[in-house]
Amino acid sequence: MATVRTGDIETYYEQRGSGPAIVFVHGAILDHGQWTPQMEPLSDDYTTIAYDVRGHGRTGGSARERYSIELFAEDLAALVTALDLDRPVLCGHSMGGCIAQAYAARYPDRLAGLVLADTFAPEPLTRGEWVQRSLLLRATVPPVRLLGYERVERALVWLHERLSRGASGDYGEIERLRSGGPRMATDEFAKVIRAVARFHETDLDLAAITTPTLVIYGENEPAFVRRHVPTLETTLPDATVREVPGAGHASNLDDPDSFTRSIREFLARIGFADPAHGTE
Repeated sequence: MATVRTGDIETYYEQRGSGPAIVFVHGAILDHGQWTPQMEPLSDDYTTIAYDVRGHGRTGGSARERYSIELFAEDLAALVTALDLDRPVLCGHSMGGCIAQAYAARYPDRLAGLVLADTFAPEPLTRGEWVQRSLLLRATVPPVRLLGYERVERALVWLHERLSRGASGDYGEIERLRSGGPRMATDEFAKVIRAVARFHETDLDLAAITTPTLVIYGENEPAFVRRHVPTLETTLPDATVREVPGAGHASNLDDPDSFTRSIREFLARIGFADPAHGTE
């Protein structure tokens, strides 16, 4: 178990392998364990690092009353600096993809590559999406305080599956991952969810992300996430898009082999390799 000081918190992280560094940023209400299916095979050729975002896992909460995607991105910048990482590749899922966008827009010269998985751009594309992201997300907080986020999320998964079959992917794997780590405090849940709900307020210019980028998404993604794929592809200056067949929103867990293969192909395309290690 390793931690490093990043601003006003101690950030928990796990590191494997050697070679050029890949930093993984998990989705909301998950933790670093989300990335085990990628860290294990990729650590043969790379240094793989996954950490717990503020409010999550073994990093846990903080005294701040309000979180934001910008704050999470600054935590990430402090982690990269503390670990003395030289132009790593950054891979973020869902909320982690939002954090990765904010980091890449602010520090484009500090990255060798960017992977945006199952995520979305700051600006909602439809009125319905704005309602879903800005209002309905916040509306989950009161029932979570009453019932706990596990029960509320199961109900939402049930609803999503009836609206868009396959969107939730292998939800049992999500539950299994959560069972192995600390339970998130309800107050931290509220701060994290409100940060995601305010992502559209982030001062972020996608055109400023000049880093080579892989946009990857599951075939059965929720519709609002799929709608953002063309936006990311056309707005980011150097973007490649890959679909994970049959996968839902957690495409790295639903089909780990296909997801990891797409990352390897992207890393080979951008020449991200240590001559002493190479790539497969």
